[in-house]
Amino acid sequence: MNFFVQQHIVIHQLKIESLTNSSICQIGSSGMIKPITQLFNTGGFTGPAPQTELQPERTPPEDFVPRVPLVTPS
Repeated sequence: MNFFVQQHIVIHQLKIESLTNSSICQIGSSGMIKPITQLFNTGGFTGPAPQTELQPERTPPEDFVPRVPLVTPS
């Protein structure tokens, strides 16, 4: 059975508190959304990655203002 949906959507204000990995912000109908995870080894690696040196923690400059408001990690 096929459904055909005709939509007219007007958004005056949209506030999203947070989006995380694998989040979906859907406006309107899209049928069925199936989650999928794919891992690829395109480099042909056969062993574990080498350990990295710890980098000193960097702090942003005093006048830094993010373009996207960020929430404090909990």
